Amino acid sequence: MDQLIGYVTSHVGELRGNYICVSNVHTTVMAFEDEGYRAIQNGSAMSIPDGGPLSSVGRRRGFAGMERTTGPDLMLALFEGARQHPLRHYFYGSSQRTLDALSAALEADYPDVRVAGMFSPPFRELTPEEDAGHVEMMNAADPDVVWVGLGAPKQERWMAAHEGRVNALMVGVGAAFDYLAGNIRRAPAWMQRANLEWAYRLMQDPRRLAGRYASTNAKFVWHAMVRGE
Repeated sequence: MDQLIGYVTSHVGELRGNYICVSNVHTTVMAFEDEGYRAIQNGSAMSIPDGGPLSSVGRRRGFAGMERTTGPDLMLALFEGARQHPLRHYFYGSSQRTLDALSAALEADYPDVRVAGMFSPPFRELTPEEDAGHVEMMNAADPDVVWVGLGAPKQERWMAAHEGRVNALMVGVGAAFDYLAGNIRRAPAWMQRANLEWAYRLMQDPRRLAGRYASTNAKFVWHAMVRGE
């Protein structure tokens, strides 16, 4: 995380217009099976290992210093260092109710964070005119980092489509807005260290996640750990 924070804060100007993918088992399996989505992941400025299994496999393959760096942890690290690195943050995605709760949480817990703006887009496909308006509004706010909380794979596809159009570093962080807003609880630290955060999330949202985890987790074990692809 220290290496990641150091790189982002010292290169934020050069990273404008680019994007970071926060990759987990689910998105990695999707990228393995979908050539277009794989190109988006590989076309990022960097893809960081959100999932513990990814960093575990990486260490087994010779990258001894590889550690899990989650989207929520990256956000918090930048928020906690706001005085040292006074970046301007924009939040794009989720519902207005969640953004309101997120704004209140930031004001209470991270008063030094500079919020350039927040916007909840409609939960449907945008017209070209609507999309252009959102980009214009975002750029007018002059953020350094745009946090994109649209969920995977939508957020990665959105960032790739807006590469070079959004004048800020874009980072796709999935459910991070919900974590900070208090809508979803994070797993205890021991579960995170044991690569079991997925199980904690499954207990909170079994209807939506059970099928996904059963499929992608099994595929990841087979391809990455059994076949060594």
